[in-house]
Amino acid sequence: MDFELANALGRAVERKDMSTAAHTWRVTMYTQAMGEELGLAKDELFSVMLGAVLHDIGKIDIPREILTKPGRLDDAEYDVIKQHTVLGHERLRRMGVNDPRVLGIVRSHHERLDGSGYPDHLTGEDIPQEARWFSIIDGFDAMTSLRPYRNTVGAEAARDALAELQNHRETWYDPEAVDMFESLFRQGRLDSILSHLNDQDALDAVARDVDPVKLQMARDAILASDPPGHDSSSSDIMSWLSEDGA
Repeated sequence: MDFELANALGRAVERKDMSTAAHTWRVTMYTQAMGEELGLAKDELFSVMLGAVLHDIGKIDIPREILTKPGRLDDAEYDVIKQHTVLGHERLRRMGVNDPRVLGIVRSHHERLDGSGYPDHLTGEDIPQEARWFSIIDGFDAMTSLRPYRNTVGAEAARDALAELQNHRETWYDPEAVDMFESLFRQGRLDSILSHLNDQDALDAVARDVDPVKLQMARDAILASDPPGHDSSSSDIMSWLSEDGA
């Protein structure tokens, strides 16, 4: 899959859940920074960045009222949202994606070293390496970005997020990757990413920035990758992929 289609699908996710509208692009930039620090080859870097763009694609199949719920999810709702990892993995396979780095990030970015994550309760090195790295990035951005249930962003949120990552190193998170990410942050190499589109005015601007060509690409790809017996043409994602987002 090329980046143009991946970007269109990322746009589909953000159109459905505007509270995470810039999340995709920040985690992709964080992934690039970590990949470059690790010295990944060009093809490896491309793969992990593609995985970052597509990591939440399964959320297009999750009811919007759960994605955008302002309060705490109940157990049943949480079980539904956890399905996005498998749904995204399966949809990408139907789209012909077979890159193990991309698929590993999409399916396993919520796994934890101690087996307490999902969907497969993998432990330690059974979790794909790229997913172990990305889980740190995804967690950090979730803790430092505007959400319906939180409005603390910036340096204070970053300090709290780094402390949380360190608190769970070796239990949830790969300790070497946590240390590397924190080192990049302490050096100031992630500052511009932290603030990228991370305020309400910027999010409102993203909502208004509609590219009809990308929306049509996303619609076509989603319809073509529906599972047998399922038709997304009348689903809420198609209405949210209209130009007016309604």
